[in-house]
This record gives sequence, C-alpha cells and structure tokens, in this order.
Amino acid sequence: MVVDIEVDAAERRTMTISSSLSAGVAGLNAHATKLATISDNIANSSTFGYKRATAEFQNLVIGGLAGAGTYSAGGVRATTHRLIDEHGPLISTSNPMDIAIGGRGMLPVTQEVYADSNPGERPMMMTTTGSFRTDSEGVLKTETGLVLLGWPADANGNVATFPRDTGVGLEPIVINANQTAGDPTTAMKLGVNLPAVETEAGSAAAAIPLSVEYFGNLGTSETLDFSFTPIVPATGSSNQWTMVINDSASAGLPGGSVIGEYTLTFDDSRADGGSLASVAVVSGGAYNATNGTLGLTVAGGPIDLTIGKIGDPNGLTQLSDSFAPVAITKDGSPVGNLTAVQIDEHGYIQATYDTGFVRTIYQVPLVDVPNPNGLISMSNQAYQVSPDSGSFFMWNAGDGPTGEVVGFAREGSTTDVAGELTSLIQTQRAYSSNAKVIQTVDEMLQETTNIKR
Repeated sequence: MVVDIEVDAAERRTMTISSSLSAGVAGLNAHATKLATISDNIANSSTFGYKRATAEFQNLVIGGLAGAGTYSAGGVRATTHRLIDEHGPLISTSNPMDIAIGGRGMLPVTQEVYADSNPGERPMMMTTTGSFRTDSEGVLKTETGLVLLGWPADANGNVATFPRDTGVGLEPIVINANQTAGDPTTAMKLGVNLPAVETEAGSAAAAIPLSVEYFGNLGTSETLDFSFTPIVPATGSSNQWTMVINDSASAGLPGGSVIGEYTLTFDDSRADGGSLASVAVVSGGAYNATNGTLGLTVAGGPIDLTIGKIGDPNGLTQLSDSFAPVAITKDGSPVGNLTAVQIDEHGYIQATYDTGFVRTIYQVPLVDVPNPNGLISMSNQAYQVSPDSGSFFMWNAGDGPTGEVVGFAREGSTTDVAGELTSLIQTQRAYSSNAKVIQTVDEMLQETTNIKR
C-alpha cells in the first residue's frame, strides 16, 4: 500500500514537471515570435511607410482549482499584429509625386499586373505613402509596381460624381510628357474709359476701335473687335455710345461677324458721374444687371463679357477727354506643352503647361476603413480589406475622418530603434530564462526516474 502511494505521488510529480517542460517550450516559441517582430521592425527602421509589428502574450490555464494542492502549467501563447493606425514622421523630398498623408486615410493603388483589368475585377489595395513616377507609357507607379489610382477629370478640370464604396470609378493615373492642352476663353472683363467730350454737340462722332484677343476651343487665337461710336446730339451732351462687337471666328458664318450691338448710357450726376446708367440691347446677348455681364456667343460657344454693373466705377466709364483701356482681363490660354505635375492638399493632380495654364487632370481620393489595424498586410507597405478591418469608403482629402494629401513628402517608418533594442534585451533574457527552465526540468525528471529505480 505504501509503495502504491509513493508511485502515485511520483506520477503526479512527473505530470507537474512535464507541464513545466511544456510551459518552457511554449515560452521559447513565444519569445522567438517576439524576437521575429523585433528583427523585422529594426530591419525596416529606414523603410518609408513601414508600420511596426508587435507580439503580445496571453497565458493558458489548465485546470488548477483553488486549494487543489497541485498546479499544471499551461504555458503562454503569442499573438502578433501590425499597428497600421500609427503615423510615422513626414520627410520632405524633391519629387512632386512623392505622396504622404497628413492624418488618417490611405492612397488607392493596385498591382501593376492588374492595371489594365476591368475596374470591377481589379483588386483594391491601399498604401499610406509612395514615391510615384511615370513609366515608359506614362503610368504613375512606384518602383515596386504599385500603380496610383484616381478619378479622371474632364477637359474643364471637373471631376464627376463616382461611387464611394467601390473602386469601379478608379483608373490608373496616366501622364504623358508630350501632352498638350489649350484652355478656351469663357470669361472676359472689359475695363475701358470713353472720352466724355466725344458725346457733346459738335463732335466729329468718330468710331473708336478696340481689339481684344481670346482663345478658341482648338487653342486658336481669335479677336473680339469692339467699335465705340458716340451719339452726338444737336445741343448739349448725350452721354451715349453705340458699342458694336465683331467676332473674327464668326466671319463667313450665317449671321456674319457681328455678335452684339448695345447702346450705352452714362450717368452725369455728381454722385455716380461717369459710370454706366443703362445698357440697351439692340442685338446679341442680354445684359445681366445683377453681375454686369453680357452673354455673348462667339463661333466656339458662349463668353461672359463683364462691362460693369449700373453705377460701378470699375467697368466701362465715360470720363474726361481720353480713350483708355484701363483693365482688360480674360481666362484661357493658347495650346501649351506639359511642364510639371503635382498634387495639392485636396488630392487633385494638376498639370502645368508652358503657357501658364494649370488644369486638374485627376483626383486621388483617400480610402478609410473602420479598423485600420485589421487590414491584411502585404509586401511593399500595401494593405487589403479584411473582415476585421470592415468595408472601405473613399473620401475627398480633408473630409470626414481623413487628413490632407502632402506632396513632396514621404512617411517615415514608425519603428523606434531605441525601444526595439530595449525589447530585444528583455526578450533575450526571457528566452534564456525559459531555456533554463527546460534544463532544470530535465534534471528534475532525471531525479524522479532515479526514485522509481
């Protein structure tokens, strides 16, 4: 009977000691996992956009009722995850298409092999930063083959409304170095002073010509030819002029080159002397008294000509005895060659031409998910949506939870080398301690074996 009790006790000691051995082995595996994350973090301490990985430990409990007098070691289990929601420092660069995000949000990208796929079949990927440059076909991508995606703008630089919860509207951004573009004139402001003495009785009533260049839809240079003819009364001063507008591009078209004729009457009161008092339409587009514009129609389409509101001293005026084009401004530009491309804080990619014309060609939205740390990590600092991350939604930069887009910048690694080295020392000591446990258990099992003998 005594022998059986001693054997049972030896077996219980053996089981307890064996659980200690298993716990030691589990500790070695767990700290080896932590060592792997530390090694990865240190290796990527200079990698742009790298998000550090962490290893956390959870204990395993096997049985162990209170007061049982025995205890079986369950060991430890390691879990790893990547802290994608952490932001590294922004580092300035000289490339305008080095892009980072100042806050929350990611850039939509795809792998080069899928760039020509249908939008609905293209895998949606994200990255927080990238150094994008054009390849031989003008596709904007990184050296590792991540192609930047965006919404295209029309010829006027306007971006249509696209769905925000799917990548169907996104397309690879293509920029051709030999791209040319023209900007047609759609608005013009005419600031001219007409001589008041010309509307007095006895004046010669000579017409005063004025030509103003504008740009057509094909980048051609056209002119609006103005003719100001004073209306001379028999006595006194009429303060009236006849303004006739000819379009050079309309010559030979049905209706002729005259696109508008107007009678201008100027105020001669002390309060508003010299400013417009009324505009009568003889032919052509109507006069909008609210904003002081004439709706002209040239050969290529409509142009809003601002001549000034009633009583406005900044438009057409009639003062003194001299004719003076004071301020003539217009939009548009001739055909120009692409010289530079850069992205603004709202995610709009703007092309600059050698004529000074700047046009929006794409908009890059920012992608956000409810749980960034739940994204699937891929190579080259890219991520994909997973069930843990939740569905993505695309925002305009600066809207909702997203930050601004920063050009000429890259996001640095989130690795803290000093902190990782400290963890490395602690992990090495813990690993050695677990190895010591295994060595001690081996010696104790040997003693237990000797007892049975």
